[in-house]
Amino acid sequence: MVDDGVYRDVVEIAASAPGWVRSLAEAGTDGVLVVFAALMAAAWWRARRARAEGMAAALLAPVAVVACYVVSELAKAVVREDRPCRGLGGVTTIVPCPAYGDWSWPSNHATLVAAAAAGLVLAWRALAPYAVALALLGGGSRVFVGVHYPHDVVGGLLLGGLLAPMLVLALRGPVTTLVLRLRGLTWSRPLLEASGFASGPADRR
Repeated sequence: MVDDGVYRDVVEIAASAPGWVRSLAEAGTDGVLVVFAALMAAAWWRARRARAEGMAAALLAPVAVVACYVVSELAKAVVREDRPCRGLGGVTTIVPCPAYGDWSWPSNHATLVAAAAAGLVLAWRALAPYAVALALLGGGSRVFVGVHYPHDVVGGLLLGGLLAPMLVLALRGPVTTLVLRLRGLTWSRPLLEASGFASGPADRR
């Protein structure tokens, strides 16, 4: 691979890092997914009283993340690239190398964080700089802990960052219509208010 040298340089830096840095990287590489899940929940909560388009985007963001994950898994099954921690000799990684058959390209983590960041940008634009920075940090951590080549991460970031907004934008119209219809059902208003579908001020004409 053209980035074998970059991968080796990064894992060597990681191996020589202080113990607390390695522990933080090990926890953070998965923890960033939890942070994104919390941010998407916050975006949904915020959209409860917003325009229907905002609620539609908040609802579609996690759907797009799941869809991108499925596509990344299909790509892995087709490409079948072995993990660098197994294919390259003499490397020490922060986390255990995944089992054979858990393929490397594209990085699922990078796909997920990029898709989550893209969905959040559409649902809550003020989060854009934080979401993008968190996605880059989460993707890069996969090389730092030793389980992905840099090109795996780049591939995952591009996959999630491009496919997720395409899905959200393509489905936002129909889902907005659905949200408006649900908000118009007076008999279900108590349930809708509890679940976040109650109409926002901007939806009232």
